[in-house]
Amino acid sequence: MSAPFRVHRGIAAPLLRVNVDTDCIIPGSELLSVAKSGFGDGLFAGWRYVKGPGDRAENPEFVLNREPYRRATILLAGRNFACGSSREPAVWALRDFGFRCVIAPSFGFIFYANCFKNGVLAVELADERVEDVARQVEASGGRDPLTVDLERCVVVAPDGGEHGFTVAENFRIALIEGRDFIDSTLQFESAITAFEERDRRRRPWIHEPPGRRSGLA
Repeated sequence: MSAPFRVHRGIAAPLLRVNVDTDCIIPGSELLSVAKSGFGDGLFAGWRYVKGPGDRAENPEFVLNREPYRRATILLAGRNFACGSSREPAVWALRDFGFRCVIAPSFGFIFYANCFKNGVLAVELADERVEDVARQVEASGGRDPLTVDLERCVVVAPDGGEHGFTVAENFRIALIEGRDFIDSTLQFESAITAFEERDRRRRPWIHEPPGRRSGLA
């Protein structure tokens, strides 16, 4: 389960670099755990820090090291964000840092699906709209928040302008209700159990342990 996402209002950080791959989001040197949490410190490590993992100093030029962006919960990204390998910790790192939503013109398709599996909303808006919203955010020094309304499927810019987006209905409902893919599957637990019981009666050999099949007991 994740926190339900209905209407989120928060600080947006502009990072409009194009073709940011998953190795930039969470470098391989940061993948030192098999858990699904604890990756926030490694987010954009190659850009956030100017020293190695054991002796880090913040890069003052990087957007997430400046106020108020270090408290951002919405990321404004460039085209083809999170391309490259299917590295699920890329989403975990964004989530652990505090991001609830990433807005970009396009995404790596595996990363896009991974976002919804992990309680992060990925929103696709046209290049010019993302750039316009980023200009407004930067003009206010990041002080004017952004609103992402998943119930109405709109992004509300600091100037009040609304930009509609589309998202698959099953993804939308799962985020609104705070469900991951396992939670969604468990909604059908009774139907799955009933099917397995019927199938066990109809084809009992399918459900036998491997060593007992075909007379190999």
